[in-house]
Amino acid sequence: MSLKRHRARRFSFHAAIELTDLQSEAQTKEQTSDLSLFGCHVDTLKPLPAGIKVRIKITHRSENFDALGKVVHTRPNSGMGILFTKIGPNDQLVLDKWIDERRDP
Repeated sequence: MSLKRHRARRFSFHAAIELTDLQSEAQTKEQTSDLSLFGCHVDTLKPLPAGIKVRIKITHRSENFDALGKVVHTRPNSGMGILFTKIGPNDQLVLDKWIDERRDP
């Protein structure tokens, strides 16, 4: 049994997420279940295939986070892991704020 290690600590984070497949332009709206500095997990019964590049929009408490990403792993009937591949400076500030709000005091 192999133990998978993550690059950064993950935090429980439930928010609306909209994913757009960059190749087909198909959109899906789901929920996140966790968030890190490098990506997020998306709860979905129909995950996109690993390797698909996506445009990401997460909305939480009237704030938006936009980035580009890639599906890095899937779990059928459970969800998928998204790696953030390109984040603009303003969106990085939003991500940092959301992570800071979840860190242990």
